[in-house]
Amino acid sequence: MKTRTKIFLILWIASVLSTIAILPYILNVQSEVLESSGVSSSFIILISLAQGIVIFGLASFLGLILAGKTGFKLPLLSSWIEHKKIKYSGTLLISVILGLVAGFAIFVLDMFLFKQLGVLMNVPLWQGFLASFYGGIVEEVIMRLFLMSLFVFVFMKVFRRKEKGSVIVWVSIILVSVLFGLGHLPITSAVVSITPMVVLRAIILNGIGGVIFGWLYWKKGLESAIIAHFSADIVLQIIVPVLFR
Repeated sequence: MKTRTKIFLILWIASVLSTIAILPYILNVQSEVLESSGVSSSFIILISLAQGIVIFGLASFLGLILAGKTGFKLPLLSSWIEHKKIKYSGTLLISVILGLVAGFAIFVLDMFLFKQLGVLMNVPLWQGFLASFYGGIVEEVIMRLFLMSLFVFVFMKVFRRKEKGSVIVWVSIILVSVLFGLGHLPITSAVVSITPMVVLRAIILNGIGGVIFGWLYWKKGLESAIIAHFSADIVLQIIVPVLFR
């Protein structure tokens, strides 16, 4: 079995498991919306699993193809599958540190600029911990491996570049970061009403993480972006609630 196929299966299975892991969080946060709409929990679970199997499978498959065409790497998984010595060279440490920085930066801005600290306080810690796997794995597969690689690929074709340049990558990082922020609005709407300020908050706060995770994907590989994203979510879902609850 080829390395890319094995990586695809790992990412696909991890995405499906992460989808299952976040279900308690989703059912909790959106409980009032579900009750008022009459949608059953069983239906939400089935839809989520279908989404995990189909959409995330396609994102993993196409993302790996696009990553190969644009020069993005998954060095840790590739080395592990090919039985090569894994050269961490500080990758794990810098990923965790940048993830923690992103998490605390988001927290500080949210508390002092947007006054939305309470949004983080209503979820049991175990649910927040499980949800962090979804953020770290699924959102990075969708936003970085697939979408960022897609933007870079399109820009390379449009501008007839054989290799991705810094400008193309940074524009792609910013575009994906904005979309990443907007993608959080549906679950945010279950907690607060959507206003222009809430939209701005989603773009700015998630954009912080998006830029950091995008840079890591570019310079260190997808695994680094996953580790950093997971670390940032641990700050927001575990550390901040423990300290300020």
